[in-house]
Amino acid sequence: MSDALDRTVTPSPATSAISSFSSVDIDDTRSLLRRFYYPLTVGAPEGAEGFEFRADVIQLGPLTVGQLGFGAPVTLVAGELDAYHVTIPTAGRLRARHAGYEVTAEPGTAVLYGPGKPVYTLHGAQSAELDVKIERSALEAELSALLGRPVTGPIDLPPTVDLAAGPARSWTTLVRLLQGEIAHPASLVRRSPIAEHLRRSILGGLLFSVPHRYTDELTAPAPAGPPRAVRRVMDAVQDEPERPYTVADLARIAGVSVRSLQEGFRRHAGCTPMAYLHQVRLTRAHETLCSEDPASATVAAVAHRWGFAHLGRFASAYRARFGVCPSQTLRGLA
Repeated sequence: MSDALDRTVTPSPATSAISSFSSVDIDDTRSLLRRFYYPLTVGAPEGAEGFEFRADVIQLGPLTVGQLGFGAPVTLVAGELDAYHVTIPTAGRLRARHAGYEVTAEPGTAVLYGPGKPVYTLHGAQSAELDVKIERSALEAELSALLGRPVTGPIDLPPTVDLAAGPARSWTTLVRLLQGEIAHPASLVRRSPIAEHLRRSILGGLLFSVPHRYTDELTAPAPAGPPRAVRRVMDAVQDEPERPYTVADLARIAGVSVRSLQEGFRRHAGCTPMAYLHQVRLTRAHETLCSEDPASATVAAVAHRWGFAHLGRFASAYRARFGVCPSQTLRGLA
């Protein structure tokens, strides 16, 4: 490991950045943490002689997930966070002070921080962790969309959460899935629709996984969106099925919460909003393949035109729906 920073950054349409780096220099480490996380004071309680830092980080818009490692004890101090943050130790021990709490965590326990308060952490020698940063506006907007009403004030996350079982364990699996894709150039997280879906799953999953003052409202049965709300969404999808809709986009069109829209579709259409969108896109792709000239058109171009980012998944769904391969339709063989 050299004194200078080793860094690779791969830009992608689906991400702000995918980076891997390592350093034995405290100033370099401070600069990197500022770039991806926050302005931090970095300290080495046992001296800079044995300092080592390594990280693999992926950003999906307002979501940052990094696997960080420390060779020697390191202190990190932030004057005030401007985001929600979850640290998941994967090796070694973490001590943290935040918002009047002082906690010690090892693998199996996550530490959570909210915006507006200072944070002090001590990371033990040979420790490693997953660090999840979610911009405040993004998490609160996600909660607002789920509830169907504005959210005021910070979401009061607990200082720690047990990851041994329950929804928090499932949420951590999602985070690990995303982090594990950093090294793969052909990963689906580099495609915008997949990245957006995974990002929203992590944001929404956190809100359902940890207790906060909106938990009771969030987990209460949602009223079904009325038929007119479902019809508005169906009309919008029929008009522009190629648009990169999210379920939150469709809920805004309907004028109801995400949960109410999902319940309304279940009751009045027998499927989810995104499943309905998927079927409309398949129909449009089928119609296009039937009418295109196979000498100039390709299955990939048609799939991408109608919002399918992954050709293999498109072909599989197409065969399940129409009983033939999309290439057979294009060549007039079915």
